[in-house]
Amino acid sequence: MILCFLCQDKNQAPKLAGLVRKKLAEELDLIKPNAFEFCWVCDYPMFEQDEETGKIDFCHNPFSMPQGILAALSNQDPLTVKAYQYDIVCNGIELSSGAIRNHLPEVMEKAFEIAGYSKEELEEQFGGMLRALRYGAPPHGGSAPGVDRMVMLLADEANIREVIAFPMTQSAEELLVGAPAVASEKHLKEVHIQIVKPKEKSHTKHR
Repeated sequence: MILCFLCQDKNQAPKLAGLVRKKLAEELDLIKPNAFEFCWVCDYPMFEQDEETGKIDFCHNPFSMPQGILAALSNQDPLTVKAYQYDIVCNGIELSSGAIRNHLPEVMEKAFEIAGYSKEELEEQFGGMLRALRYGAPPHGGSAPGVDRMVMLLADEANIREVIAFPMTQSAEELLVGAPAVASEKHLKEVHIQIVKPKEKSHTKHR
């Protein structure tokens, strides 16, 4: 038996504990070879609190439906509200992520109000979505599997770049085709983008 104590804030301690747990499992040969252990993650928190500012913000996906819908947002402590968000994890690797989407404008307005958005800010940033929901949207949701992550596990590779046809570097460059590249004026005009260079500062000294 191994007993470990971690002294850290509540957000960092679980991450550190996970790293220690994984390292010990590898060193002590406790991980089953050629085994796939699945975990279904649900009941994600809808909100989290920034420890430095104390501000309430969205924990994961702001457009997910909160469990309890409007009543939960109106009557519960925001940090106790759960969301209909899901993950399928295998051997510690997230394979699929999904959620039941929020389709009610009044719920979206209340959720963003809790996160500190004014009505003006909400309309400015997400007005298109709000207007669509006001016309009426059916309940909907889904889950997106990451096939490349599944292949990574099946191929017993530690890095997903090993199973992607055109992987990017840490600096988001694709070395085979040389992307990203400089866009020509013609291409910029096609997508209505104009590059405005900053004005050069004058180095003339005034007496």
